[in-house]
Amino acid sequence: MRFLHISDLHLGKRVNEYSMIEDQVYILERIADIADEERPDAVLIAGDVYDRTVPPAEAVSLFDRFLVRLSRAGHRVLAVSGNHDSAERLAFGGRLMEGSGVCIAPPYSGRIVPQVLSDSFGEVRIWMVPFLRPAAVRPFFPDLEIASHTDALAAVISSMEIDPAQRNVFLGHQFVTGASRSGSEEIIVGGEGAVDASVFAPFDYTALGHLHGAQNVRSADRPSEVQSLESADLLLEAGSQAGINDLLEARRPVEPSSLSEVQNLEIPRIRYCGTPLKYSFSEVRQRKSVTIAELGAKGDLRIREVPLVPLRDMTEIRGCYEEVTLRSFYEGKDFKDAYLRITLTDEDDVPDAMAKLRVIYPYLMKLDYDNLRTRTSLEVGSPADLEKRTPLGLFEELFGLQNGRPMSESQRALAQDLIGRIWEEER
Repeated sequence: MRFLHISDLHLGKRVNEYSMIEDQVYILERIADIADEERPDAVLIAGDVYDRTVPPAEAVSLFDRFLVRLSRAGHRVLAVSGNHDSAERLAFGGRLMEGSGVCIAPPYSGRIVPQVLSDSFGEVRIWMVPFLRPAAVRPFFPDLEIASHTDALAAVISSMEIDPAQRNVFLGHQFVTGASRSGSEEIIVGGEGAVDASVFAPFDYTALGHLHGAQNVRSADRPSEVQSLESADLLLEAGSQAGINDLLEARRPVEPSSLSEVQNLEIPRIRYCGTPLKYSFSEVRQRKSVTIAELGAKGDLRIREVPLVPLRDMTEIRGCYEEVTLRSFYEGKDFKDAYLRITLTDEDDVPDAMAKLRVIYPYLMKLDYDNLRTRTSLEVGSPADLEKRTPLGLFEELFGLQNGRPMSESQRALAQDLIGRIWEEER
């Protein structure tokens, strides 16, 4: 069974004040063309269809045209909402659309009913789970302690009637511990939103959205240990807090005689397909693609990428103002008409540099300087650093930068109390 896996369309997104709609129209046409060529059994859309919970009208119209194009070509479409979407708005009219082969997961209501497809090897059950926060899951499991995103997702999966003998696919939108960020995704300070990879043990393929760079994710277990089918069975002990804890902790060495019980361990089964377009200069070195996942008999999975060529690329150049404005520097170069970030190395700022450079580079998005002044300026830190910092620590640093002095003990206590209350409401 063949799936075309896409995610993070972010329709309606603006990057550095540039609307990306024209680029999104183009790339969705290319994706539809790939679907026509590949003839997948289903197109999987793993969340963040829109860039905002209340998307602009042009974004809604674009997604409508995309679904119509796929449906009329005979493609089945399965989609879930992401953290940028409104699950309720995205699923509007979903029951009517099912008759056209388009299924959009509704907001979580305590029960997940799989979509069932069949091929020569039997049934494949696709479990569609919208982006979940602990607060949205807690009411359905009052007897369980759900303090984290891992707890929430483990509880949801434990309630599914999963048959380990059948092929099962998870379609969702979460951040898995150990995956690589691009720097452009929504950052959860302190890693609060991360989900442990072990919760996906029962699935033959986990089709995820959220991260912008295409990648496979392996479990953090030692190479000599794997998540076995025994662990998957533990997950299916529905409603048991001990069952959830056992799932997250159970590991056993693989004996040669038990290899037949375990899925092909060399194949990563958790996959982020990435965005179809570059939405940040942190993504300029990424090659965008769609993912094709093919399931054979139980345990047989093949993954490949089909490249996507955008209407306009996104890239970076650097040099002094005189250099980047020389005709010999830019003439005949692809970057001239790309979305561009220019870093000037001049020690003094160039008056009206942005306006002057846009005469040559019409899609110049961002202008920076790299000189003695900028290299000695203070920075809060990189996205990777932020994940390791506590919210209070970050706020203290910001307070110090803005006020030139550290917080007092009373200010620190007040900030800690406010942060605690805000995070409790979010959960």
